[in-house]
Amino acid sequence: MAEPSRAAVLGRPVAHSLSPVLHTAAYRAAGLGDWSYAAHDVGADELGAFVARLDGSWRGLSLTMPLKEVAFDVATTVTQTARVTGAVNTLVRRTDLGWDADNTDVHGIEAALAEVSHDGSAVLLGGGATARSAIVALARLGVTRLLLATRGEARPETLRVAVDSGVVVEVVSLASWGEDHGGNGGHGGDQLVVSTLPPEGALVAAAALGDRPRGGTLMDVVYADWPTPLAQRAERVGMTVVSGLDMLVHQAAEQFRLFTGRTPPVQAMYAAGRQALGR
Repeated sequence: MAEPSRAAVLGRPVAHSLSPVLHTAAYRAAGLGDWSYAAHDVGADELGAFVARLDGSWRGLSLTMPLKEVAFDVATTVTQTARVTGAVNTLVRRTDLGWDADNTDVHGIEAALAEVSHDGSAVLLGGGATARSAIVALARLGVTRLLLATRGEARPETLRVAVDSGVVVEVVSLASWGEDHGGNGGHGGDQLVVSTLPPEGALVAAAALGDRPRGGTLMDVVYADWPTPLAQRAERVGMTVVSGLDMLVHQAAEQFRLFTGRTPPVQAMYAAGRQALGR
């Protein structure tokens, strides 16, 4: 009988995470009966001690807030993607029992938007860790001009990611992002908008979107309590809406590949996610 292999998602809060559902479904579909995946409530000041206690049966860790930045402290190596974004959401066990740090959020956003057309510009709502991942993903998708809408001043580290990615940024207030700002995310049919906002900020963004009909696509990284007020407003004015479930499934699928070395069963993960969310 094969030795058990374990993985988990860590964070605080973490009970709401859909990751155990997605990864467990992937193990089942791939016939990996000796693999298990759980959720552990771990704070930023507890991560080092938690990781130090893990034995060789642990193959990978998914990280959510507030661990994406402190995870650099427990990593043996860091991928370029994680280093550029300043965020780690994945730790992969090495043969020497160290950990390789990676960021699969970039892959998740890129894959979720792979079929979406745009005119080389995009709008990004929010400026935190997920927004930095979104900038890298958008750059990979060919975006060169970005309208960055934030509630306060844009974070220097977020602007630095844009510069390093070759993206020209115009910063505006979140309350005004829905106005016509010319070349950076106007009201054309190919307008692409990505929201990385928490619920409070998303309400401001929804109000700023207004009621004028427009085309384009909005991806809201939120996947619970769907549709969000922002998603509802976007649909009402004629935009195509992409749920955060798409990003979540694709980033989890990439974690599955890194943990197991196998091709991820993406459709099985989608089905499990939709069922868990009651869709």
